[in-house]
Amino acid sequence: MKKLAILQSNYLPWKGFFDLIAGVDEVVIFDCVQYTKQDWRNRNQIKTQSGLTWLTIPVKSGAHDRPIDEVEIADTKAVRKHWNLIQNSYGKAPCFDSVKSIYQPILQSAKAGQLLTHLNVELLKKTCDFLGINTAFSDSRDFEIVDDKNMRLIEICRQAGANHYLVGPAAKSYIDEELFARHGIDVEWMDYDGYPEYEQSHPPFTHYVSIVDLIAHTGVQAPNHMLRTRTELAQ
Repeated sequence: MKKLAILQSNYLPWKGFFDLIAGVDEVVIFDCVQYTKQDWRNRNQIKTQSGLTWLTIPVKSGAHDRPIDEVEIADTKAVRKHWNLIQNSYGKAPCFDSVKSIYQPILQSAKAGQLLTHLNVELLKKTCDFLGINTAFSDSRDFEIVDDKNMRLIEICRQAGANHYLVGPAAKSYIDEELFARHGIDVEWMDYDGYPEYEQSHPPFTHYVSIVDLIAHTGVQAPNHMLRTRTELAQ
């Protein structure tokens, strides 16, 4: 059995995104579709003394008429400021050194004109390495893409040799499980229930922030605060 996920790249996503990646053999980064405004492609949230704060990457004009993998970063100063904000927010967290080693080199070396998808995927892979997630990454451009929303996913699964498709609950509005089954593909729904809490520097607690928050507070124990990477129950 080969299990596949098909995801659009996110900027510094929450732990659930990495849990889904950890649950499959291969993830296809599906960034050949149209970029959407005010979505997770170029932004996410961290916790600061002021509460939840957005980290948003400015993109070049015309992005909304382009596929995600053609969208360029407009201002690298903003990306570098993200690192400064992360440092100010989590610098006193017990495992900040882990955050620094993963993210500082990438965020501080971002360049104007760099493709957003390249930055996102580099951050995803570095985070996966830290979490011990060995899932293979592929690019949707390497597959033949058809127009129908369900058939394009089925075709990617087929071309990747996968007979099991793991997907988040938000896709229930359009996934046709019977159609997948007719093509020999089992659909599994990702369940995000059951995450343990941990002590955050800036209460009240919330799970729905960037993975940066979890790593800053739990470090190498971060996998044990997730669902598909834990080797022991978090205390």
